Amino acid sequence: MDARGEELRGRLAALGFDDVRFAAAEPLAGEGLPGWLAGGLHADLHWMERTAAKRLDPGLVLEGARSLILLGVSYWSDAPATGAATWARYALNEDYHDTLKPALVAAGRVLEEIYGVGAEDYRYYTDTGPVLERSWAARAGVGFVGKNAMLISRRHGNWLLLAALLTRVELAPDAPVRRRIGGSPVGLLCGKCTRCIDACPTAALPRPGVVDARRCISYQTIENKGVIPRELRAGIGSRIFGCDACLEVCPWNRFAREGRRLLLVARSELAELTLSELLAMTPARFAEVFRRTPVKRLKLAGLLRNACIVAGNSGDRALLPALVRLAAHELPLVRVHAVWAVGRLGGGGQLAAARAAESDPAVREEYAALGPA
Repeated sequence: MDARGEELRGRLAALGFDDVRFAAAEPLAGEGLPGWLAGGLHADLHWMERTAAKRLDPGLVLEGARSLILLGVSYWSDAPATGAATWARYALNEDYHDTLKPALVAAGRVLEEIYGVGAEDYRYYTDTGPVLERSWAARAGVGFVGKNAMLISRRHGNWLLLAALLTRVELAPDAPVRRRIGGSPVGLLCGKCTRCIDACPTAALPRPGVVDARRCISYQTIENKGVIPRELRAGIGSRIFGCDACLEVCPWNRFAREGRRLLLVARSELAELTLSELLAMTPARFAEVFRRTPVKRLKLAGLLRNACIVAGNSGDRALLPALVRLAAHELPLVRVHAVWAVGRLGGGGQLAAARAAESDPAVREEYAALGPA
């Protein structure tokens, strides 16, 4: 690595990034994306289809791209992610898309200063553009792709937020964790371990390195804007936003240490919210509690939907009055899951009035699953 490259790495680390590595902007091959899309495993993430070619070739994102700078931010914390409801660990912070952006802007300015380029000579993304950050991070040696399809770092475990900066500057590439001649790049340092596959509550990992989004709890509780399939609801358990099941069991996490968290703003108080509070959320309260967090993407209807499922799985019959009220909610999306939860807690007999007034076909189907009134 030349002196300028090392200066760049050091200055980007000083901005708060816990890992900084470089890759050559050559098209990706063998990443499995076309087959994953062809198999419909992306559910209704149709934007993945529209941008598939760009995701495999950075030159289609930034013409003349020669390098990628891969940036990692550790979000591991000893703060509990579980209370009455379980939150994906990254959600117990302000939205990383927002808190990382100033550092990405500053990273671009550093690149301009060191290499004398202009703003048109780079682009940056963190989960928001047609870039396979995980695959590029594996190529650059930030980590390797595990059998849970997540990037696993030998320094940070499964707990890295990733960002990528594409640039026309040529940087000496870093080596991957290990080169493999032939075969799949998945699970380079996993050995025979299948803990992640075995731990998935909804069997969303049909084979190593492949996620079936249609069965994935993270997809269902965040990206799915409609009804969550009945056969998956029990497997969701207490998970109200996202799922870390396949991350938490990974043995590589024993090496994880809490990062500097310079680019994160903790919101650990969210884990203290009770199910009663969540089921009683109003639009104003939702906006107040979840402002600047990733949860705001759900909107209130999505949160109430998820809270109903968690309540139904809780076994807590004290929640029945709140669920019965939600069975008469103005939105069918909420009513569907409230009716299911009431039935799961054995309170179907309390729904006579709401059942008689119901006109939505999806909700009536949920009532039919309860049996006769």
